[in-house]
Amino acid sequence: MPPESVAPPAVTDDDPGGRTVRRLVTVVALAAVLPALYLPGRVHDFFDLKIYMRAMRWWGAGNPLYDYAQPDRVQGELYFTYPPFSALLLRPFALIPLGATITIFTILTVLGVVATTRWLVRPVIARHGLPRVFVVTVAVLLVLAVESTRETITFGQINMLLVVLILADLLFAVPQGRRWAGVGVGLATALKLFPGIFIVYLLACRRWWAAAVASATAAAATLLAAAVAPNDSWRFWTHELWATDRVGRTDYTGNQSLFGLLSRFTAPEKPDRLLWLLLVAVVAGYGLWRAARAARMGDHLAGLTLTGLVGGLVSPITWTHHLYWFIPAVVVLANAALGGRPSRVDDPATTGSADSAGRRRWLATLAIATTAVIVYGVVTFYDWGVEPVVTDTPGQFLIRNTYVLLSLLLLVTLPARPYVPRPETSRPVAAPEKLHQMDRGPE
Repeated sequence: MPPESVAPPAVTDDDPGGRTVRRLVTVVALAAVLPALYLPGRVHDFFDLKIYMRAMRWWGAGNPLYDYAQPDRVQGELYFTYPPFSALLLRPFALIPLGATITIFTILTVLGVVATTRWLVRPVIARHGLPRVFVVTVAVLLVLAVESTRETITFGQINMLLVVLILADLLFAVPQGRRWAGVGVGLATALKLFPGIFIVYLLACRRWWAAAVASATAAAATLLAAAVAPNDSWRFWTHELWATDRVGRTDYTGNQSLFGLLSRFTAPEKPDRLLWLLLVAVVAGYGLWRAARAARMGDHLAGLTLTGLVGGLVSPITWTHHLYWFIPAVVVLANAALGGRPSRVDDPATTGSADSAGRRRWLATLAIATTAVIVYGVVTFYDWGVEPVVTDTPGQFLIRNTYVLLSLLLLVTLPARPYVPRPETSRPVAAPEKLHQMDRGPE
């Protein structure tokens, strides 16, 4: 009797121990890279935060807030340029030791990074069944590695407070139709004018209530500041707001806006304002059109990301630490690269076979390339000098305008895809035009 044949054991990838080791090595490797990335930023020595505190002490001594000036080797003189409402929030920190203020700002920024990164990646984790703790940890480390985050921390900037307010509003309150939707965007706008682009986004999305609440909140905060500091408020809104020379040289490479790009062609002269306004109109019109379409599809993350990119491009001054919006762009790209439910075929960035293998490879490549660019950055490892230098070679054009060009690329290519929970049963999926009514945002 022939021996009974025995089937070979099935080959599986079920190796929990091996996976744990690989994940641990990945986390340790990423954490080990961070000190090398932050080392060049030590020269900043919380420079911006120190300006804030000196300006607050100057103001507290009875001097006009916007008379404060500090010499700078690159910009000439630096001033306190934020709206008076920001000064109200910053002034109490001038009463405590500077070291304590630096510690508080750094801790709050890191906590803001952890919270917002978790908000961004949790829907992707749930949609694709990814390991939650590992993915969140890796994502937080990568966000800490990005140049905008490094510059925010080492300069002592308030950007993460604005990001927390904006994301809490546009990922949670607005999609859920909360009565207080718009408060976060309004407060962020009163603190720093850049977030005002998100009020325009709400209008473009026909979120009339949220836009009204945001506008009313910004106005109320501004009026509160005017009641406390009427002279400084009047001066800011009637004069200092329009004095763009107070915020620094527009041709400096750290200014990654359309106006900065044009300024680097004409330095030391200012660029043609009419040309700039024409570019602003085209970019803002197209970008906000795409953002509103994304929001109507239910992809609120893509919508607010496109809006943030528009804001960075059209603002006269967009320093590298303002450009947080590349981070959610990478999340949007990674989510689309992982596949799943296809986007609407009439979206200009996803026409055709949206979930083809070739398209997923392209989106994955773009996500990886974007991550590499924003981690390396445009100012961290270069000394761009103190004198205006005209951009006169293709290489200089690419290097000195990297973020501007990347923003324009993402404005066109960023996919808009509704976040639909993975169905547990074979129930039908709602029509795309109704998704925005069902979307409750990331939990």
